[in-house]
Amino acid sequence: MTIKDLAKKTGYGVATVSRVLNNHPNVSEKARKAILKAVEESGFELNDNAKQLKQQRSNSLLAVVKGTSNEMFGSLVEYIQSEIAKTGYPLLVDYIDEDDNEVLRAVRLCREKKPLGIFILGGNMEHFEKDFDKIEVPCVLVSSDASKLDFKNLSSVSTDDRLAAKCAMDSLIELGHKRIAIIGGDRNTSDTGRLRFEGCLASCLEHGIDFDKDMDYLGVRFSYQDGYDATCRLLENKRNFTALFASADVMAIGAIRALNDNGLRVPEDVSVLGFDGLVLSSFLVPKLSTVEQSVKKMAVQSVKILLGSVENGESAKHETVPFVLRLRESTRKI
Repeated sequence: MTIKDLAKKTGYGVATVSRVLNNHPNVSEKARKAILKAVEESGFELNDNAKQLKQQRSNSLLAVVKGTSNEMFGSLVEYIQSEIAKTGYPLLVDYIDEDDNEVLRAVRLCREKKPLGIFILGGNMEHFEKDFDKIEVPCVLVSSDASKLDFKNLSSVSTDDRLAAKCAMDSLIELGHKRIAIIGGDRNTSDTGRLRFEGCLASCLEHGIDFDKDMDYLGVRFSYQDGYDATCRLLENKRNFTALFASADVMAIGAIRALNDNGLRVPEDVSVLGFDGLVLSSFLVPKLSTVEQSVKKMAVQSVKILLGSVENGESAKHETVPFVLRLRESTRKI
């Protein structure tokens, strides 16, 4: 009899059976009793060489993080690490460039590291559609919605980016702004960028606001420097705007510096609204208005879902966490 046979006999996942056989503490008492009873009834004996090989091949979890300058992902990783530390699993964190293919990277790391499960922070749906079938272990896509993809081992936890961006633009319009510039992700390579752009466009159409998607929207990378450079380009192109929405706080912070360097005051001359709710945003002068994502909840739910899949063979789940619009000192009514 093998571990897989025990899993089939008891109805628990292979990982859960393995944890009981290796006397891991993080298993429910109900599962432990059922598995040990099956072991006794079947006369199963764990081969020490097989045990050692199994531990070498699959005792860790993996996080693939898309983007090295996105501080929201940095916060997500910290919360995920904090939750995983309670379980005893090692967590391997791998950072890639935001233009790289996160799925192919995960495929490669599956061969090299053989993790039990994977967190993928940030994703492009085209990459998943093309290559995710090469991954067999449970995965959770964090911050992007994978509910439309038909993979039984792919879960997701995300914010409704389209709705959140629409709410952000609605708030600026309600403050009296009619000329609004937007800095966001590349709509062709970033699903987050595309969805937030669609939310902005829906708001403009709903309120009859003039918006030139080629001149008033700049798709850049998620970083302070790109936020700064994009704002300078908008000013150089003589775009006349009284408000700027940046679809990441790091972009918004770079934008405020660029406006200041060009002799413009925030919010007296230009209101600035960000997205993410970084802790830093509330310590800026002026305090940054932002769409605050529930980063901790996103991390906690992601860990819960992945462990449920790894340990108990639970089916894929797709959850949406709430957001909150925080209007602070960087925006004003005109």
